[in-house]
Amino acid sequence: MNAESQSDVIAGKSSLVNRRHLIMGGAFCLAAGLAYARTPQVVFPAVEKEDFEKLIPERIGSWEFKTSSGVVLPPPDALSDRLYDNLVTRVYSAPEDPPIMFLTAYSNTQDGVLQVHRPEICYPAGGYNLTPTRPVSIENGVGGNIAANAFTATGRDRTEHVLYWTRVGNQFPLTWSQQRLAVVRANLEGVIPDGVLVRASLIAPTMEEAMPHLSKFAAQLNQNMNDQGRALLSGIKSNG
Repeated sequence: MNAESQSDVIAGKSSLVNRRHLIMGGAFCLAAGLAYARTPQVVFPAVEKEDFEKLIPERIGSWEFKTSSGVVLPPPDALSDRLYDNLVTRVYSAPEDPPIMFLTAYSNTQDGVLQVHRPEICYPAGGYNLTPTRPVSIENGVGGNIAANAFTATGRDRTEHVLYWTRVGNQFPLTWSQQRLAVVRANLEGVIPDGVLVRASLIAPTMEEAMPHLSKFAAQLNQNMNDQGRALLSGIKSNG
């Protein structure tokens, strides 16, 4: 083979390599683009602390906000500041109903690593013994129901009967596994969901005596909130 033929062969091979690189590069770019398009995105805006505080009414039916102390809090840890972007604790009192201890925690991102704690973690960390958690369905106060949980927590100086629910995106998981699954499902839809814990508790001899008051408080909470508050805490969308 003469020098001219060798040069043509080399040029041909070089052109083929360049085309291969171009095709491979395009494929990699396409794959990267598809991967980015499928990466879950944060779609719920963060809520300023003062704005979130204002969403929770100071008067709920016959109950009126009295103090922020006396509520069992989530256990402190290295992630607390990130877990609880918005945390409101209140004690409400009423003339003819027992005092209600209220807590709500909201985060606009639930990514599977950072998730709001469930009360079954908070109370044992405070030295309480718990009865088994049981699912309950309560009226949301504006035409519908909320899937919630209830348990009794017995401590050294008091016994609380607790009603709570968690919302992750548009799901109301009753267990840790359901909560994780709700995050996974939202991620598969390309969304990083928001999440909220809503908890109310009171002191009474039995859960049977406590539940009517807790259910009434939950219903009136939704009745007294505005559209944004109902959407964040209970997933209730406005008809307007």
